[in-house]
Amino acid sequence: MAAKVSMNLSKVAFNGAMLMPVFRRVPGSNHGLEHAVRLKTSDAKAHPQMVDVSSKEATRRIARAACTVIVGDAVARALAEGSVKKGDVFTVSEVAGIMAAKRTPDILPLCHPLPLSKASVQCRLDTATSTVEVSSEVLCEGSTGVEMESLTAAATAALCIYDMCKPISKGIVITNLRLLSKSGGKSGDYVAEDAVV
Repeated sequence: MAAKVSMNLSKVAFNGAMLMPVFRRVPGSNHGLEHAVRLKTSDAKAHPQMVDVSSKEATRRIARAACTVIVGDAVARALAEGSVKKGDVFTVSEVAGIMAAKRTPDILPLCHPLPLSKASVQCRLDTATSTVEVSSEVLCEGSTGVEMESLTAAATAALCIYDMCKPISKGIVITNLRLLSKSGGKSGDYVAEDAVV
């Protein structure tokens, strides 16, 4: 008895081109069908590219991001007491996040290098839940947004917290990395449901 195959024939956009599902019979296949995706371009090849934003108007762009670091009781106590051997965890982590925002295109290859006007990171300890809330804000006047810069800043600050506190606990968890808000540009403003404006 032949297996029943259900397929979604929707089109998918990739780098401005359309991806069309292609189905063909394959000898020896259990289902008799192989699903492939063909790029609908003249040369049928997808080349990574940094999108051309030269025609877009330069506007004031602001993005805010955040993540949560679940550090556990022992690390929370050390942070509250300032007894982490590597030093001032929050100051170092905030600087690391700012540095990462400026180097985002070196980490994410298709991001545009942007002249950032501001980058800030804040780490706040909640001893009741043994967590650290990391938040970032990045601003620029440009033709593309700074969402990735703000997300990179928050993520890097969280990683720095882990690095400095891992001698106390290897069980630190970084979670809930998210964009809180963005403004500027053609797509308009965005505010996440859990964002505090």
